[in-house]
Amino acid sequence: MLHKKDLKKDTHSVFWMVYRPYPTTVGTAFLGKEPAKQDSTVVARLRAAGALLVGKTNMHEIGINPNGANVTFGAVKNPYDTNRDPGGSSSGSAAAVSSGLVPIAIGADGGGSIRIPASLCGVVGLKATYGRVSEFGAAPLCWSVAHLGPIATNVEDAALTYSIIAGPDPNDPNTLKQPPVTLENWNKTDLSGFKMGIYREWFDHASQEIVESCYSMLDRMQQMGARVVEIEIPELDEMRIAHAMTILSEMALCMKPYKKYRKLQGSAVRLSLVLGEMLTASDYLQAQRMRTRAISIFNNVLAKVDCILTPGTALTAQPIPKNGNESGWSDLSTDTEMMRFIYPGNLVGLPSISFPIGYDTLGLPISMQAIGRYWEENVILRVAYNAERAFKPQTPKTHFSLLS
Repeated sequence: MLHKKDLKKDTHSVFWMVYRPYPTTVGTAFLGKEPAKQDSTVVARLRAAGALLVGKTNMHEIGINPNGANVTFGAVKNPYDTNRDPGGSSSGSAAAVSSGLVPIAIGADGGGSIRIPASLCGVVGLKATYGRVSEFGAAPLCWSVAHLGPIATNVEDAALTYSIIAGPDPNDPNTLKQPPVTLENWNKTDLSGFKMGIYREWFDHASQEIVESCYSMLDRMQQMGARVVEIEIPELDEMRIAHAMTILSEMALCMKPYKKYRKLQGSAVRLSLVLGEMLTASDYLQAQRMRTRAISIFNNVLAKVDCILTPGTALTAQPIPKNGNESGWSDLSTDTEMMRFIYPGNLVGLPSISFPIGYDTLGLPISMQAIGRYWEENVILRVAYNAERAFKPQTPKTHFSLLS
């Protein structure tokens, strides 16, 4: 069973951010001891739109790994198989949506933390363009790569939530120069004229079942009028390293004032923070040089296509280690597979959406990802919406029908 403790602990989403009258612990044993006295911008906008905010959910501790481990509150479990990981770091958000407890939740994505758990739990995860959604009130763990966004049961709910939380906010300077938020044609029921970019060397770098499911969905998209365009994206491995150096440096700096609490954190979290502390200012600057180059590379590619398609993850949900609740866990090989298609969206700041397209032989969700041009969230929403129309979802083993 998916225990209530997995979904009610006072940590991340709904919110990785201040949310009155609850404390915000960021999944730790030492942060957020006092209730918040104001809402983050995202929470305030949801309240103003009439959303019923029912609580907070569990997360990976400080969101530093792409799994659901948490030594303080216990690991979150995947509704499709409670012996398996839901992905992270917005693990409780994805599990809550997937299991039917809520139609939408908010996650934070500095390295796939919206899209990875959405992929592994068979729901939709949207990371908008960097600067589209205000970060005011969110934990500033990795400020240059982090995004807040919705995890939702379906694409329509993701689009609705995005339209509410997006837009300029005087409290977040990064949001002030964005173009108007638009959902134009997001739910138009065809893909006529769409050019879908596929870099096969990257696209094929996943498990056989995932690759086969993705090509099957690609065939269906072509039947809807889309055209596949072969593309090349150079220096992806260099981008991966630059993203890792950026996020680890920023998270280590953010957590430096709390170093005295390090023994309260899981071993995998401690290791990641130590690695971040070993990086130098020169390392960080070199990573930003690579980021500038990556922006140019992706802008050139996206000048030729409407979006880039990849699998959502290279693996489906993996088993939770036997002693995971005691020490946490981090498997570099598994983490790399989970993040294989994720990091460019964070390093470059491009809008990206993960959406379910099938299941493996164990009944675990398989997803695809669409990466779009800056500020064109409506385009990738349209791709996901049409894919959703060609896909029949299955109910997870752990599911609550709250309206029945």
